[in-house]
Amino acid sequence: DFQPVFRERVTPCRRMLTQEEIDKCREAFERFDKDGSGTIDAWELKETLKAMGQNPTDEEVFQMLSQVDDDGSGSIEFPEFLKVIEAQKEASAAQNDESDLIDAFVAMGGLTDKSGHVEAEKLRRTIKAFELTVDIDRLIEETDTDGSGEIDYDEFKGMFN
Repeated sequence: DFQPVFRERVTPCRRMLTQEEIDKCREAFERFDKDGSGTIDAWELKETLKAMGQNPTDEEVFQMLSQVDDDGSGSIEFPEFLKVIEAQKEASAAQNDESDLIDAFVAMGGLTDKSGHVEAEKLRRTIKAFELTVDIDRLIEETDTDGSGEIDYDEFKGMFN
């Protein structure tokens, strides 16, 4: 049986970052690891993130640090740094997903502040017009539990989860 020598260095977050992203992370990490210790502290982390196009607050930096500083050293090693970058990437993706959902809700008749509603009949017509292979009648029946024929934002969001 083949056992990888560096198994402990492989973290789940590395699978979600591309090799190019990991390389850029390595370059940024090494650039801000001023003393070559293999670690960066909170101030260095903030400067590194700024250099990568992000602008975290001090509170966000300390929160990130506390979430990934597995050994409690007050500074982070490269694998821990990758966890920070992955968490940032996931948060950004989740925010984009929510934004796309709000755009769809608005396009169907809801309001940008997530108020208002989508008429079930309009949703039914749209799904059929685009020839989507969704059992929209069943989906509306499951979603519009009060049978009002109106779908609010939370119900709309539930349709896609």
